[in-house]
Amino acid sequence: MYKTGKDLRSDIRCGSFVEPTSGHASGYVQANLVVLPQDWAWDFLLFAQRNPKPCPVLEVGDIGSPFTSKLADNADIRTDIPKYRIYKNGELTAEVTDLQNCWQPDFVYFLIGCSFSFELALMKASLEIRNITERVNVPMYITNISCQEAGRFKSSPMVVSMRPFIAKDAICAVEITSRFPHVHGSPVHLGDPGFIGIKDINKPDYGDAVSIKPQEIPVFWACGVTPQLAALVSKPPLMITHAPGYMFVSDIKEEELK
Repeated sequence: MYKTGKDLRSDIRCGSFVEPTSGHASGYVQANLVVLPQDWAWDFLLFAQRNPKPCPVLEVGDIGSPFTSKLADNADIRTDIPKYRIYKNGELTAEVTDLQNCWQPDFVYFLIGCSFSFELALMKASLEIRNITERVNVPMYITNISCQEAGRFKSSPMVVSMRPFIAKDAICAVEITSRFPHVHGSPVHLGDPGFIGIKDINKPDYGDAVSIKPQEIPVFWACGVTPQLAALVSKPPLMITHAPGYMFVSDIKEEELK
């Protein structure tokens, strides 16, 4: 078990850790990644501003720089995430474990809040995080909730992550996560998945299915995989993201974002 985000990033950078980051470096803020050429960066920033629930921006890089300054001191966006996805003209073309060979001098990175960041707060309240218990990636689903368009980013579906709870624990989860608006905050939906366009709760679009016990209801949070749907719809010539569930783990404690 990794005690800090820096310890985890060190193993990611040398290639000895390539797996979903939920449950690792517990208590440290995790973030989704979007990298775009400068020409598209303003459009995405506007998209994030208009869709703060799935896209709460935590840090924006300088043009051409892969190094962080706010969430971690000089972490390297090119090497410090376990797995990346590369989209070209709206198509997923590759998954890679580092970006050193494809980094461009006009790239701008965005780090976006991730719901993994409030998992420790839920566990401190004795709430079980099923994907951690079952050692799988969190289930994520494409919904019928539409994001607002911005510039060249067209309206596209919101992605959500799901964690099941019994009713009283679901209420507790709402109360706890509402204190963390910078990492998606309170849920966007509780209960019937069909209401938000999810046809089969046992077949997530990203991640892995988890067991839902009798009396439990699914609870859905906005998810930072949403920009990847925006890439498919809006077709920027080049866009790089994290692979779903494989996050940037920072040096900032989740308590600092309350």
